[in-house]
Amino acid sequence: MRSSTMASKSQRQKGHDGVPSRLDVAIQLLSGAKDACGAAPAQIVLGSAYVLLAAIKDNVGNKQAFIDLGLFCAKVCGALNRGLNGEKPHELNESAHEAIGKLRETLAEIQSKVTKKGKQNWASRFLTAKGDKDAIASWKRDLVMVLHVFNTELAIGSSVAPGDIYDELDELANGEGARRQCLLTQARSAMTNAMATTFVCFQGIPLGELPPPAPKALLGRNDLIEEIVGRAEKLESIALIGAGGIGKTAIALAVLHDDRIKRRFGGNRRFIRCDEFLASRANFLAQLSKVVGSCIKNPEDLTQLRPLLSSKAMILFLDNAESILDPRGTEAQEIYTVVEELSQFSNICLGITSRFSTVPPLCKRLEIPTLSMEAACDIFYSTSGEEKRSTIIDDLLQSLDFHTLSIKLLATATSHNMWDPDRLSREWGARHAQGLRTDGYKSLATTIELSLASPTFQNLGSDAREILGVVAFFPQGIDENNLNWLFPTISNRRDIFDTFCILALTSRTNGFITMLAPIREYLLPKNPKSSPLLCAARDGYFTRLSVDVHPEKPGFGEARWIVSEDVNVEHLLNVFISIDPDWDEVWDACFRFIQHLVWLKPRKIVLGPKVEGLPDNHHSKPRCLFELSQLFERLGNWAEAKQLSNHTLELERRRGDHSRAAETLRFLCNANRMLGHREEGIRRGKEAIEIHKRLYDTIGQADCWNYLGMALFENGQLDAAEDAASRALNLVSEKSQGSLVCKSHQLFGFVYDSKGEREKAIHHLETSLKIASAFDRHDYLFWIHWSLVEVFCNQGRLDDANTHAEQLKLRAADNLYHLGCAMKMRAIIWYQQRRFEEAKSEALCALEILDNLGAAMQVTSCRSDLQLIELAMESDSTKVQCLWTPIKCLKGFFSRR
Repeated sequence: MRSSTMASKSQRQKGHDGVPSRLDVAIQLLSGAKDACGAAPAQIVLGSAYVLLAAIKDNVGNKQAFIDLGLFCAKVCGALNRGLNGEKPHELNESAHEAIGKLRETLAEIQSKVTKKGKQNWASRFLTAKGDKDAIASWKRDLVMVLHVFNTELAIGSSVAPGDIYDELDELANGEGARRQCLLTQARSAMTNAMATTFVCFQGIPLGELPPPAPKALLGRNDLIEEIVGRAEKLESIALIGAGGIGKTAIALAVLHDDRIKRRFGGNRRFIRCDEFLASRANFLAQLSKVVGSCIKNPEDLTQLRPLLSSKAMILFLDNAESILDPRGTEAQEIYTVVEELSQFSNICLGITSRFSTVPPLCKRLEIPTLSMEAACDIFYSTSGEEKRSTIIDDLLQSLDFHTLSIKLLATATSHNMWDPDRLSREWGARHAQGLRTDGYKSLATTIELSLASPTFQNLGSDAREILGVVAFFPQGIDENNLNWLFPTISNRRDIFDTFCILALTSRTNGFITMLAPIREYLLPKNPKSSPLLCAARDGYFTRLSVDVHPEKPGFGEARWIVSEDVNVEHLLNVFISIDPDWDEVWDACFRFIQHLVWLKPRKIVLGPKVEGLPDNHHSKPRCLFELSQLFERLGNWAEAKQLSNHTLELERRRGDHSRAAETLRFLCNANRMLGHREEGIRRGKEAIEIHKRLYDTIGQADCWNYLGMALFENGQLDAAEDAASRALNLVSEKSQGSLVCKSHQLFGFVYDSKGEREKAIHHLETSLKIASAFDRHDYLFWIHWSLVEVFCNQGRLDDANTHAEQLKLRAADNLYHLGCAMKMRAIIWYQQRRFEEAKSEALCALEILDNLGAAMQVTSCRSDLQLIELAMESDSTKVQCLWTPIKCLKGFFSRR
């Protein structure tokens, strides 16, 4: 026990004896560096370190651990000497002066503590081993931190490229003997171990990595980049979220190379491609350490990097961050925690580009929109080399949803293959997404498959890809309220669609889950019949269409769903009719679909030629033709409506279906009247009445009397028309057949207005309005309001006419023909009020709508209106013919079934 104690005491004494000589070495090294340095700021720091080491030697030389602290000073000051040797004080910028000042202050503070300790009496002068060790460790930590900051600021701020300090130490130690060389080796080892964990080494290792070059031209993103730059200048963290290929990376690089960002952050602009390393916390930290310029190859956490990260204002973009932030990734939570901590640095603007929306809460999420038409055209034409702008290209770009990568790929394919716009259109129609695969650009498939390969997507199960195929199939996407009946076999359907949105494979738009067109083209099922989920969705739509839609039948209100999903249904029918044109069930659904449109959303359809192309012996052709003729009637295209009705009548008579034949004759009565063929219209109406009488169909008779009465009215047979209206009223009751009673009162209104009995006319029209309001028939209400506008204009009561004209647009919902007619009527009233500019503007809009619909008669009338308006604008004369006169003869023009 005694010998052990003696040995321990001997070792301590040996260590004590070595301390002064080791400090002598460090002091001599500092002295030589101080004298050799030509830069005044550096000499001040070297002098401070020299005095500190002397104080260490005089006061606490018994503690070997403190030697490391002194050698820290020797190393950094030697590097300072080497880097600044020969520099003039004025050549150091503010950042370098600030760094040197901080280092000097810390050295002076530690020196003060050491000196104070040396003034204590001999009893308290020597601390306990533990206390002394703790104090020195605290001073050392302080110096480590300031040296780290000092080194970074000095090297970046003054563009110093320090050399190898070891060479300098060797020069200063030359010829000092074996003892000094040995001590120098020990000092070198201690310094190496300390420096590896504190500050950037001075041996030519890059001080971080600048971002890749900015894109040569980034069209259509100026406003977005301006917003991001403004946020970055204020050190706000940002997340750019969007689908693959939409341009997130290009935007990030443009921001990093913006002049304002360069001025704000200088060389502290960093960029990490997160998809280029295996997603793990260790790999991310290692990549972060490398990019920001730390020599710590494998940091365990941000603690070791914090001094460097917090030393300067920095902008750091994590590109394709979905690769590391995938919630289902192996170390997702651990990586997310590190990224979230980065977003909390007050001096760092953290930027993220990602397909995923799972980003730290402090990051302001910016959804990257698709391009404008102008920007899309600029990109296409600048890439393809095409000089002449074409509407064909405009349509193609629109079909791509103005998706950036797809536009570049299409333009590249155009350039490589030397296609003109017509050839490009044909190739796109034939190959679609295949046409986007080029040698010069990354395939669109690559960006999509990255999302499909993610752990989060794979975790959704085997049905996920097929569900995406269903969404891709429908041009409008999927109504989020329909998930239950569209996917009845998928139990976690809502979670799946939430995840699709998180992955930016889909997005939510006005209640629909939608896809960008290029993604949709890529994910479309190659054979729709082979997808069980798509076939189940098809059957669901067929079931919804099976209701016999009519305003006075049950289920009419529920049938309004077609207004928002008509494009989806038409596409569904068109595809499956093309696959199997002999399938009866799809034609039944087609008939119901057209019927839905007639009553709820009249518009042009692509199914017309397929209906007309059916064999005459197909059981669905007559009724499909009839509904198609009704659709043309609702669009004001009476010529086409009559042609289809004549074909329908021929088929119904051939089949011996007298009821359907009578219904078609009733419609032909109205069509001929509208085309000016009044005698033929009257004849068709009488034929229909005779058939309904033989069938004892009183409702059919009443409807026919109303149509016949309108034809008689147009033919100037006012008394016969009044009699027809009376006969119709006597056959039905308001309670059971409100729509027919409504028509009869409307006919009375026309007749009495023409006879000059204006108050009786208004009474019957307002009665008709009251009846129609009870069952909320937009089509009836529209034309009754129209009739009231006519009557009040004829009486010069323009305020009353205005009141009803305002109702016209309200009742024109989902009916472009009604909207065009409402605008035409508004133009007439404004003309009457001499508001010519407004009248012209409204008439031009009306003309465009009606012309697109093929409503020939209304187009002709609207052009005449415009001529009179323009003539009035030129002459502004009261002698100009009143605009109301040319259309007064068209009373009853717009009556309905």
